[in-house]
Amino acid sequence: MEHTLSVKEMGKIAKEASYKLKKLKTKEKNAMLLEIKKALLSEKENILRANEEDIKKGRENNMPEGLIDRLLLTDERIEGMAKSIDEVIDFKDPVGKVLSMEENYAGLLIGKKTVPMGVIAIIYESRPNVTLDAAILSLKASSAIILRGGKESIKSNIAIADAIRLGIKNAGYDENFVQIVKDTSRESSKELMQLKGYVDLLLPRGSASLINSVVENAKVPVIETGVGNCHIYVDDECDIENAVKIIENAKTQRIGVCNAVESLVLNKNLPDKFFDLFNEVIEEHKIKVHADEAALPKLKNAVKAEEDDYGREYLDYEISVKTVDDVDEAIDHITKYSTGHSESILTESYERAMKFLEEVDSACVYVNASTRFTDGGEFGKGAELGISTQKLHARGPVGLDELVSYKYVIFGHGEYRK
Repeated sequence: MEHTLSVKEMGKIAKEASYKLKKLKTKEKNAMLLEIKKALLSEKENILRANEEDIKKGRENNMPEGLIDRLLLTDERIEGMAKSIDEVIDFKDPVGKVLSMEENYAGLLIGKKTVPMGVIAIIYESRPNVTLDAAILSLKASSAIILRGGKESIKSNIAIADAIRLGIKNAGYDENFVQIVKDTSRESSKELMQLKGYVDLLLPRGSASLINSVVENAKVPVIETGVGNCHIYVDDECDIENAVKIIENAKTQRIGVCNAVESLVLNKNLPDKFFDLFNEVIEEHKIKVHADEAALPKLKNAVKAEEDDYGREYLDYEISVKTVDDVDEAIDHITKYSTGHSESILTESYERAMKFLEEVDSACVYVNASTRFTDGGEFGKGAELGISTQKLHARGPVGLDELVSYKYVIFGHGEYRK
């Protein structure tokens, strides 16, 4: 009978594996990633079968459609996952970059150089593609990784992790560069959060409750990735038709993602044309609108908004609507309810656009574009480990460059301190 490793045992194994991984050159890491791609595609049917079981169980448990969409894998999505491996292979190695080199007063040459984190851990929910994204980014950044997905996607996650480990083994390296925690209990999650001495960086990716749990309980360094109460402010000096198209994309393209718009802020002087066009979108997608008193009579399928509605991440065909006098009031509303993820202004006014960019303090701030672009791939980072809403170390899409640390290297000529 196979011995099931404890989280602590996995931490020890990951630490040992990280010493081997950091010795690999760029060419070797890329060859390993190519073998992972081959294994992912060769194991596609197994992965899809495992995903079908997760989807079936999710529907039996009345999982919301937005989360079902997050969980779903298809031929097309797996092909997209494989393509993301090619993109990561093509990226420059984030390890070994010399960030600076200066001579000090004593003649010492002091350099700053990027180095691997060591062991990265990620605790995530619903989205099995994160299993691959996290693994390939970590490997390219020369760090071992411990994956801990949620129970709703456990079969899919294990199938993908098995394919990754097969690819690593086929490349001739230690498959323990990547490990997955198969125990989905709260105890395993908490133990991973507190694995001091083994985990060098932890990322939570999922619901607000998951992220809050990690932030409150972790004893290892954490990058807080974001809950997405994303806002779009529609100014009265906007291109009405284009604005409605942007809102439709941001709300309905994928409802279960953190960069979907959840809160709409409308200038009080918007013409009837805007509401006519927006109501067509509402009816087509059957969107439930939580509107304030000013917007309520102008919108279809609307109910009166409660205070809590403005701060919610719906992850469904729902949206809140707030009416404001001007861009200043819009910024005040966003500042009060934003989770610091992504916000957008739709306007033809340069002055208002610049004011919005300057005063809205979120990781990603847009002018005349959908919030759906907040994504590592769309930003040219390839895959991502999440969207950081904090300000230390990493902010916005967490890609390769955010998964390394640095150290100082100092060259002397016999100097000593006086």
